[in-house]
Amino acid sequence: MRTFITGGAGFIGSHLADALIARGDTVTILDNLSTGSKQNIAHLEGKISLYEGDIRDKELVDQLVAKSDAVFHMAAALGVKNIMDHTIESIDRNFNGSKVVLHAATKHNKRLLIASTSEIYGKNPNQPLHEESDRVVGAPQKIRWTYSDAKALEEAVAHTLHKTHGLKVTTIRFFNTVGPRQTGQYGMVIPRFIQAALKNEDIVIYDDGTQSRVFCHVEDAVKAVLNIVDTDSTIGDYFNVGGVGEVTIKQLAEKTIERTKSSSKIKYIPYTEAYPAGFEDMQRRVPDIAKIKKAVGWEPTHTLDSIIDSVAESFS
Repeated sequence: MRTFITGGAGFIGSHLADALIARGDTVTILDNLSTGSKQNIAHLEGKISLYEGDIRDKELVDQLVAKSDAVFHMAAALGVKNIMDHTIESIDRNFNGSKVVLHAATKHNKRLLIASTSEIYGKNPNQPLHEESDRVVGAPQKIRWTYSDAKALEEAVAHTLHKTHGLKVTTIRFFNTVGPRQTGQYGMVIPRFIQAALKNEDIVIYDDGTQSRVFCHVEDAVKAVLNIVDTDSTIGDYFNVGGVGEVTIKQLAEKTIERTKSSSKIKYIPYTEAYPAGFEDMQRRVPDIAKIKKAVGWEPTHTLDSIIDSVAESFS
């Protein structure tokens, strides 16, 4: 199968490229390398076609989509810190860039999978979150939620194009996907904690550490992507992809110290010292993954211990 990955030099995109190559597909990648890296795909040199460019380039995207059988739209401006530092550019790339990809896939009648996010749900307190859960977001001045808004509009356009033009699209909402190649540069908590622990430096927790998350290893997430795209009955639908085992950020820090045998201490700082004005967090974010289990039989295999070990090994 001829596959095209937007954002294929990024964290999840590069792991997806590995899996597609391993099963014999051809892979073309488009990436502007803003958050992705050539280092993530250096081991695939000679096995992939790489185009350095922007998903808002209509002509280029149209050409690459036309040559493919399946399109994996993984490109996005992401990371809470990145969104808050580059708000307008991020909104434009996440919404207008996605529109370009969606319309090209519609025009050429291609199978499309789009990577959405658990940020869609905002700060909805009713957990766990299932696919029909309401979006609960803060005021427009809470800039953090612009990522959620842009991705929600992307989903709405995809859904509309499926209904009106038969776009063969499936949406995946990733919950806290982690693993090797993920950078802590944009606020991602696990690589940030593990890098500090390996250096025996303070592990910095924002706020009081009682906020909780569920983490999913990228290997499991990629398996979900492949299962979904290979199953025609998922067309027009949307699925949560996440791990199991809710953990507080304080417990995550303690577990990181334990698994890495670190002498790091935990340090707490308020959000106001970590982020500019306009930041807002959610207390819990827990995925309900019953729908994808029923649809394609997928469920995660990694534990939090194996996730930490995997990331720590990648940094050693």
